[in-house]
Amino acid sequence: MTALSDSLQPAADRTAIGLSLLCAAHCLLLPIAVAFSPTIAGLGIDDETVHLWMLFGVVPISAFALFTGCMKHRHFSILALGLVGVFLLGLAAVLGVETLGTTSEKAMTLSGASLLALSHLRNFRACQSSSECACSGAAAPEETAGSAPSDD
Repeated sequence: MTALSDSLQPAADRTAIGLSLLCAAHCLLLPIAVAFSPTIAGLGIDDETVHLWMLFGVVPISAFALFTGCMKHRHFSILALGLVGVFLLGLAAVLGVETLGTTSEKAMTLSGASLLALSHLRNFRACQSSSECACSGAAAPEETAGSAPSDD
């Protein structure tokens, strides 16, 4: 891994977590906002378009962060969890409300966003605890000799 990818990986994890939270907020809060302000409904922003645009941002950021993180800490279950999250988000966006129905589409989207956010949180923590990660605040091996590893 290069120093540039080492320094960008934590930022990519944070960005992906933020995008997952934004996706969840969109799913949960937009219907409430439309109910209280019909003007928002007049903007013509349909859910499928928003989901596709979010996927265009989430997929490359998640791929970069999860793959570079996995190369450092070798926890492949984190990568698998993230891939399941991206798959669910993509499936919900492609199938849409017409095929899945409103409740199932929202449940699939929220499940995918939650799994993806969890995978990025686990990826970030695993990277921070990895002694090979240049972005970590972990002490150098010679500083920790003889001490038990902490489980933050």
